[in-house]
Amino acid sequence: MAEFVDQVVLHVRAGDGGNGCASVHREKFKPLGGPDGGNGGRGGDVILEVDANTSTLLDYHHRPHRAAQNGRQGEGSNRDGARGADLVLPVPNGTVVKNAATGEVLVDMVGVGTRYVVASSGQGGLGNAALASTKRKAPGFALLGEPGDRLDVLLELKTVADVALVGFPNAGKSSLIAALSAARPKIADYPFTTLVPNLGVVTAGDTVFTIADVPGLIPGASEGRGLGHEFLRHVERCSTIVHVLDCATMEPGRDPLSDFEVIEAELHAYGELSDRPRLVVLNKADVPDARELAELVTPMLKERGLRVFTVSAASHEGLRELSFAMGEMVAAFRAAAPVQEPTRLVIRPRQLGEEGFSVRRVGEDTFQVTGEKPERWIRQTDFNNDEAVGYLADRLERLGVEEALRDAGATEGAEVVIGPMEGGYVFDWRPSVGGGVPRRGPRGSDSRIG
Repeated sequence: MAEFVDQVVLHVRAGDGGNGCASVHREKFKPLGGPDGGNGGRGGDVILEVDANTSTLLDYHHRPHRAAQNGRQGEGSNRDGARGADLVLPVPNGTVVKNAATGEVLVDMVGVGTRYVVASSGQGGLGNAALASTKRKAPGFALLGEPGDRLDVLLELKTVADVALVGFPNAGKSSLIAALSAARPKIADYPFTTLVPNLGVVTAGDTVFTIADVPGLIPGASEGRGLGHEFLRHVERCSTIVHVLDCATMEPGRDPLSDFEVIEAELHAYGELSDRPRLVVLNKADVPDARELAELVTPMLKERGLRVFTVSAASHEGLRELSFAMGEMVAAFRAAAPVQEPTRLVIRPRQLGEEGFSVRRVGEDTFQVTGEKPERWIRQTDFNNDEAVGYLADRLERLGVEEALRDAGATEGAEVVIGPMEGGYVFDWRPSVGGGVPRRGPRGSDSRIG
């Protein structure tokens, strides 16, 4: 049996865009044929897709690093580079995707076929044919491709089932699923036999629904004791909670009423589960003493407004009535629920900052420039090419960066950082040459660029 994994950190990397090509068309008797460098291809996206045949996150537990294909570089004769292939990763229905660093929920993936672009690819760089203008008729440079997103995400599986069977270990939940459906879970007479949520499909008249056997809870499960804390999340999506109480237990201090109180306390302590409708199942009625105990506690449970069923998973006594009662509650929930959204594609926007830019003074003679455009232009620039650096300076000047620096109090020779203070690009500002020339790369590096 395959190992069940319902929580894993996945490291994803979208494909980088291909670099543009700097090429000049050459033909016999036509020495000045003009620029013909093609654009780089866009990288591939990393996409999560709900797959009906995937039930665990085990594959990502063993191989947590996944990357899409990079875009190809442009070529001469106006040939654009090929786009990198997308990487589609199948996930189970009910997978919640969170930012691993912040815990922010990015998307809740429900519905077979639902897709989520978890990492967006980098744009390919323009070739010199696309950069040609009246000012630069034959550019000797091209733009670099942009890097794709790098992201660590937490994948958390919450079982998509209509009914959750909850109770102490050995209460008979797995046996009930086996008796009510075609499921064949592992069953034994020792605690924590169930190490994964077992699923079964039940038909009750016109209603077909799924039931999940949540691994045995014990006191303190909501605080991490036993196995319950790991699997309580699987109860969250269920519309109906069914308490399975063991009427044949011989453990000291245990009886159906106290078991019910303990499990209820754990469900309330874990989260907002108090509003879910409940049923109570008094199991193992095929044991004589258990039947007597069930008859004794049934009135006490009904006084709390609960529907109570005395059943035996071994002899199948009471199972038909129980299945139809669960079917009625599931049907009522479905009728009251809003219409489910159709299969959809969810695209995660790239975190590129604001559309414009901002300038702020961060030291006596140090200024920081942030914004989508200048930071993107930095990533696209080949600092080993003086013409490309000049093109960057012209772009920054046209955007208004030079004027904004002057308004902020910058003087010639001031240190200007474009992007984050740690890792951004550092300029010595020279207004006379259009905003300055980079003197080193990422902040903190002593190597000169250009």
